[in-house]
Amino acid sequence: MALGRRLGEALGPGDVVCLSGNLGAGKTTLARGAIEAWTGRPEETPSPTYTLVQTYEGAKGELWHVDLYRLDRADDAWELGLEDAFAEAACLIEWPERLENQLPADRLDIALSPDGEGRNAALLAHGAWRTRLATI
Repeated sequence: MALGRRLGEALGPGDVVCLSGNLGAGKTTLARGAIEAWTGRPEETPSPTYTLVQTYEGAKGELWHVDLYRLDRADDAWELGLEDAFAEAACLIEWPERLENQLPADRLDIALSPDGEGRNAALLAHGAWRTRLATI
């Protein structure tokens, strides 16, 4: 939650963050922290596993929380309007590997793994995120 809050404070329209990890690794929990910071209030943030996309309004615009776990093909993601979201909204994407090689060049990848009672988060910055990562 703490990392998610810091991330949510730093996000802006056009930012893409990819959340990876096994089931139960903490992807949705991290997203909840980011969404809370984005909207400025505690939110009921259900996992978008079945809806695929949940959107949230904040002072900086719209944030998309996307879960691609149930997609059969990478091309199905574009039918959700993901290309427009990449340009106009902040995006948190769970299971980004489902997009294969179609991820934006400017993005932050966060790989989560359980570590006892907590989680490890490995951050990998791409493009403009290489200089922005120090602000989180």
